[in-house]
Amino acid sequence: MASTFEVLAEPRRREILDLLRTGERPVGDLVDRLALTQPTVSKHLKVLREAGLVDVRHDAQRRWYRLRPEPLAEIDEWLEPYRRLWNASLDALERHLDAMPDDPGERTTDD
Repeated sequence: MASTFEVLAEPRRREILDLLRTGERPVGDLVDRLALTQPTVSKHLKVLREAGLVDVRHDAQRRWYRLRPEPLAEIDEWLEPYRRLWNASLDALERHLDAMPDDPGERTTDD
């Protein structure tokens, strides 16, 4: 799990995953969209592939990459308790704000 977080800590790798979210893409398309060199994109793709975040398919001379959502589901599962914590805090804030009077003149002070 830590290696997945380390892999995703790199902003360019997250950009690659964002591009692959819409579907399979060849390396050349990723190079064009990221405005990086082909060797740089290939290095990022290798790291993503080794982490299990992308798959590669060979089609003649082209390599097509696609997102593998399973490792991301593991991260989502790990984040769920934190999401519940934030939701509970935001719900409490919403209840507090709803209980406040709309007109500032309606507020009473204990002075």
